[in-house]
Parts: sequence; C-alpha cells; structure tokens
Amino acid sequence: MIKITLPDGSIKEFEANTTPIDVAKSISQGLARNVISANFNGQTIETTTPLTSDGALILHTFNDDAGKKAFWHSSAHVLAEAILSFHPNAKLTIGPAIENGFYYDIDLDEETISENDFKKLEAKFLEIARGKHKFTMREVSKADALSLYNNENNPYKVELIENLTDGEITFCDHSNFTDLCRGGHIPNTGIIKAVKIINVAGAYWRGDEKNNQLTRVYGISFPKQKLLTEYLELLEEAKKRDHRKLGKELELFTFSRKVGQGLPLWLPKGAALRERLENFLKAAQKKAGYEMVVTPHIGQKELYVTSGHYAKYGEDSFQPINTPAEGEEFLLKPMNCPHHCEIYNARPFSYKELPKRYAEFGTVYRYEQSGELHGLTRVRGFTQDDAHIFCTPDQLDKEFKDVIDLVLYVFGSLGFENFTAQVSIRDPKNPDKYIGSLENWEKAENAILNAAKDKGLNYVVEEGEAAFYGPKLDFMVKDALGRQWQLGTIQVDYNLPERFDLTYKGSDNELHRPVMIHRAPFGSMERFVAILLEHTGGNFPLWLMPEQAIVLSISEKYEKYAEKVLNLLENYEIRALADNRNETVGKKIREAEMQKFPFMIIVGEQEEKDNTITVRAHGGEDLGTISVQAFSEIVKKQVNESLKTFK
Repeated sequence: MIKITLPDGSIKEFEANTTPIDVAKSISQGLARNVISANFNGQTIETTTPLTSDGALILHTFNDDAGKKAFWHSSAHVLAEAILSFHPNAKLTIGPAIENGFYYDIDLDEETISENDFKKLEAKFLEIARGKHKFTMREVSKADALSLYNNENNPYKVELIENLTDGEITFCDHSNFTDLCRGGHIPNTGIIKAVKIINVAGAYWRGDEKNNQLTRVYGISFPKQKLLTEYLELLEEAKKRDHRKLGKELELFTFSRKVGQGLPLWLPKGAALRERLENFLKAAQKKAGYEMVVTPHIGQKELYVTSGHYAKYGEDSFQPINTPAEGEEFLLKPMNCPHHCEIYNARPFSYKELPKRYAEFGTVYRYEQSGELHGLTRVRGFTQDDAHIFCTPDQLDKEFKDVIDLVLYVFGSLGFENFTAQVSIRDPKNPDKYIGSLENWEKAENAILNAAKDKGLNYVVEEGEAAFYGPKLDFMVKDALGRQWQLGTIQVDYNLPERFDLTYKGSDNELHRPVMIHRAPFGSMERFVAILLEHTGGNFPLWLMPEQAIVLSISEKYEKYAEKVLNLLENYEIRALADNRNETVGKKIREAEMQKFPFMIIVGEQEEKDNTITVRAHGGEDLGTISVQAFSEIVKKQVNESLKTFK
C-alpha cells in the first residue's frame, strides 16, 4: 500500500501502481471525467502513470494553468501530425504550450504554410482528435533514439537527443505518430473538441538568427466549442483595444524609422497624459517622504561593472560609447539604481537621517532584438518611475509595507482591481544566476514574505523569478480582457549596498550597511500606458483624460458662446476644447465618440439664450440641459470617485 497526500492535506491509502485517474475516480466520477493532467511530488506525470511510492498528488483540470499546459502541449502533437499529413517530408523540431495555446516549429524546406491552409489543417486536426487516441509515454535509449533520426532526415531532433543522456529520453506516441517528448499529456486526443490555427510566422531554430529559419504555426484548442467561440470574441475585442491602434487614433505616440526602432515619440496629447501620470505619482511620493533626483542618460562602463549589470545584461545593452580619451567607455544607462547608489554615497549618513528615499522618472536603454519589439510594451528606450529607499534593517519591514500601500493606491486610482502578488525568489538549483551571500538572500526573501502575509495580500511564490541581486514582490494584474500583466515591482537588496560600499553610522558610532529597496509602481511609463490603453479601451479614468469635454457648436453663429463656455470650463479646471467647424452636429458627435471624449457639450440658440449647455456622455447617455456649474459638479464627483486619496 502507498499513502497519497491530496491538496487539502488529507491522506488516502491505495495499492501500489494505482494511477492518478484511479485516485480521481475514488474521489468522484465527475472529477475523473475532468482530470486531464497530474503532478506527483513536484513532477508532471501522465494521468495513467503508476504511482509506486508515498507522495503528494495534485490533479489538474482545464481550469488550472497546469491542466491547460498539458492540454495545449498535447494539442501541439496533434497539430504536428496534421501538418505531416500534408507535408510528409517536413522536419519537426519543438512544439510547446504557451500562455494562450501552443505552436510547432517545422522545417518545411521549399514548401510553405499560409492562411489559406488553416481550414484544412483544422479539419485534419479534428479528424485525428475524434479518433480518441491515447497518449502513451515510453523510455528510449540514446542509441535507439538516434537510430530513429539522422542528420539528413532531422538534424534538429538529433541535436536535442545528443544533449540528453540515457534514462532521460522519452517518446510520446498517439495513433501512428511518435515524437521526442518529456511528457505531460492529457489522457487521449478525444478530449480536444475545438481548435483554431491562429497564425503562421518565421522563427529561427533555438532563437538564433545564425540558424535555419523555420515555420512556426500557432494554434489554440479547447475541450468545448463554446470556449473557443468566447476566446475568439475576446481576440476581436483585443484587436479593437490594441494600444498601437488606439495610440494612433488618439494621437498619443508614434514611431519613426529615422529615429530608430523601439524608440517612441510622444505626441502632445500623449506627453500631457504622461505628465499627468507623473504628477499623480509625484504628489503621492511627496506625501510619502520621497525626494526627487535627476541622473544622466549615460554612465561609465565601470559603474555598471561594479553594480553587476554589465556582467548580467551587457549583451542586451547598446554597445559602449568610446570617447577620445584612451580606455574611457560609457554606456547608455540600462538601470537607474547604480546612479542612485552614487547619490547616496555623495555624503556620509547617520542612522537618524534614514530612511532616504530617492525617486526619479529616469529613462533607460536596452538593446532588445528587433523581432521582440512590440509597440510600447517592448521598446529600446523607456522611462521607469524608479525609486530607491536606503534604510536600516529595523526600518525595512515598515518601508516595504508602505511601498505596498503606494502600489495599491496607484492600482485603485487607475481601475486595476483584479490582481495577485507574486513573491519571486531565487532558484536554489542555479546559484550562479545571483550575486550575494545566501544569508542575505534568506533575510531578503523572509522580509518580503512576512510583509505580504501581514498586508493580507493574495500571493504565490515563484522560484527562479528573482532579480539577480535580490528577491522581489511583483504584482500580476488582470486587465478587462482577463489577460495577466506584471505591473509594479518591489525588491529587497542587500547586495548593491555591499558592491558600492554604502554605509551609515549607527547608534553605536560604528559603520553599518543600509538595506536597499527598489520600487516602481508603474514599471515603465511606456508599458504602463500601453496596458492602461488596452485595459480601458482608451476610456481612461476621467482625471487622466487628455481632454475631459469637447464643446460642439450647432453652427458658426454660436462660436462666441462656445468660446464663453470653454472659458467657464477652464475656470472650473475642466480640460476641454471647442469644435467650431462648419460641419453637422451629428458628424461632430460621431468624431468626438471616436476620440473618446468623456463628455460632449452641445450649444445652440436655446443654450445661448438660457446660458446653459446640453451634455451628452461618451456612449450616448443624455445628461440633459444644465448650467456649466452643475456640469462641473458632475465632473468633480466622477474624478473624486476614481481618484483615490493617498494617506
């Protein structure tokens, strides 16, 4: 008999060689019908894998991330078989599950796959799926694995196998199809009821542009047609909300090939939006005791060697700038923290003067590969709402919790209500990825975990997601379409104070190391604006809108009254502009709707006579004919409801 521990902590006894699906059946037939993958003692296994020892078992359905991963990884196998039915000489490489769906990279040689092929691939995929073929894992010796492939028929699989050893090589079979695979599959193909081929693109083998270019086919699948229909509707909505599209329509930002890829240009409306975001955070930071600093866009290479950034990110930085002075090299700033360390080092501090909180909207530069650039979410130059707190170890807990409060204030004022916290810690199996002593890492990780618990955050712990110099608390926000984004980060760092020899004089008159907290509620202004654009569909909170209202005159005769209304709105600190073009009011309203104006103020003969305005809200709601003062009260109330008070 073996003892199986379930997620609720209960322990059940089963005969040895019981499978996860047998365990599910012992709980309920309903659960057994929905279980598609399993995890035993931290390892992903098949639902039919015999359990031979005591251990902890987790059963996954499609509602779990791990269940989706197994479902989509299995679907990649089916996609590969479907592609081979039309392209029998194609060379398969890898086919993983991704955040939404899966892909398979294939060497088609001279053949191609285009959008015209999607329908037939989907039909073949579903034909295979309906066969209810079981996914079966088998271990294969290295010699036998290599005998199945050779450099002529598939050099990619040969390369993968050559990097493995006997005992860790497995193949997965279903139907008449077999593929080199680590495992983690659903019970059979019949569980897959709906599929959509999403896209086809080029991809280099192993992501290296020196290697062969492959064809990458993206797809997504579901256990019910209804789920696919809902997903496709979300995709359509996502296209409408694409920040690149909205940014152009709302005249917020642009890009220029002459300026360079990944270097955004902020147009007047976008610059005003950024300024409001900056002022919003600056006001909160001032209340919280931060001091603003300014640092240059470049720094000597030695600065980033000292911090460790050059060793870790040198390849992702722009090439060093060589000056006429022999041996003098500068880098475009990849991070603000080394500069802030040097600001702290400018003079000695006593423990009585700590904490010191330095904040900056500092622009940094990373040389992202051109294929990875994407609108504002992945750029080469971006501005971080960076701050670094230098405090004593005794102050760390309070300072960290105060930063959590600041992040929550930002989220609340901008409509991000659905989020979880992620405590990102080091990977104990890869110590070379990090700098600093184990003792300092443990202190930093415990500080974050304790703060997250005390603040009552809904959090998860992720190994291997820490920064190279310290663990962090990341906020994972879900937008209006249910997509998850990492927004806001707080990091505890014992290592940079060591590397920069930062000190303060303690009450014992001895020198001590401060602890450093890195924090950025927005992350980067560019990425934050992109996510906010897609979350709101361009309908920003009223306090943030570039213009809160537009005055539409019915005809040229009422231009003067429109200007009078505009001046009154300005007196009430309402951002507005007037549209006095010789166009129909219907056309003006349609265009104002497209431009996302929260309010349209219509003025004509009756309004001028009564000294009133007729107000229409974005979306068509008629607010009636009222005074400008009454309208200002409506605006004030909505702003106060959305803009939280930071205490």
